[in-house]
Amino acid sequence: MENASSNYFERNHMKHQRFNPFYCAIAAVLLSASVLAAAATADAKSSVAVVFKQLNVPVEGKFKQVRADVQFDPANLAAARARIDIDVASFDIGAAEYNKEVAGKDWFNAAAYPTASFTSTQIKASGAGYSVAGSLKIKGKTSDVVIPVQYSKQGSAQVFDGVLPIKRLQFDVGSGEWKDTSLVADEVQIKFHLVVPSK
Repeated sequence: MENASSNYFERNHMKHQRFNPFYCAIAAVLLSASVLAAAATADAKSSVAVVFKQLNVPVEGKFKQVRADVQFDPANLAAARARIDIDVASFDIGAAEYNKEVAGKDWFNAAAYPTASFTSTQIKASGAGYSVAGSLKIKGKTSDVVIPVQYSKQGSAQVFDGVLPIKRLQFDVGSGEWKDTSLVADEVQIKFHLVVPSK
């Protein structure tokens, strides 16, 4: 996997040299990762990332700021709920100039849509894990999603892992020339590993 850094972009001089990421998926990653959290704040062992392809090469980026209002008890799923808000300007691809680019109008348009959000509507057991249904809102567009989550324990901490696929063009992330999926793929893999200490 390529590291999302200036070195990567220097090796990929083609039709476009500007960074063209697609962090709408990252929003979804954090959303999905936080959905089953027993507490609103995860510890430093947690990671939320999105992997997309630029010029057919995998690239990874992360969000740094997420606010969560989550209640989860495996014994009382009917009362489980989650509201997640993501500061889209906190996206980090490893270089300030690229971070600024993705916050612009063609991508996430952080000035007009500073927050991406997820609100759960149902959390239920599914096989060995959980299925979290809810509403994902990015750049003013809303879509119903279902997020598969695997649950485990590390000592007293709760751990949630999962991968959620999403299509950036569904949320108008990457407009104009960036709609060309030969430059940046439409598909994104959202990966999360959330470690939540017990209260």
